Amino acid sequence: MKTLDTPRLTLRPFTTADVAAFYRMGSEPEIIRYAQSQPFASLEDALDKMHELPLADYATVGYGRFACVWKATGQVIGFSGLKYLPELDETELGYRLFPEFWGMGIATEAGQAALGFTQELGLDHVISLIHPDNAGSIGVARKLGLRWHDDIAHPGLDVPLIHRYRRDFPSN
Repeated sequence: MKTLDTPRLTLRPFTTADVAAFYRMGSEPEIIRYAQSQPFASLEDALDKMHELPLADYATVGYGRFACVWKATGQVIGFSGLKYLPELDETELGYRLFPEFWGMGIATEAGQAALGFTQELGLDHVISLIHPDNAGSIGVARKLGLRWHDDIAHPGLDVPLIHRYRRDFPSN
């Protein structure tokens, strides 16, 4: 999988060396409240999920969530990017950042780079699944040109319906 650069970020594949940051983004209640039912129980749990999710995605579909590295410090501050959802046969654009980086336009910056990658993948559209109460993520999706499409049930979340946003790409 390739690496992408933005003015403030390097978006690169996760490695097992990122497990501490991956654990944090999957265990802090403030970070996962709209996206994940159960927090990671330990670093070992996070490492297992890393192998099961982004690392497996890179190997099986050729893309997955990017680790977002803050260029100023080299710190992994979250993730952004595309994930194939086999249960929906869709590719989702998602993002998750540490709270100290919220409100700085970083999710939009990273999302724009990830959307640019869709052309190389030959995708004709992407979706974002967003909890109805997550106003911040809804705002980012709209800035990235995604529009509300419908509401769907999602088995991985503890809410009855989730908003599905969609962005179509022109044919090449």
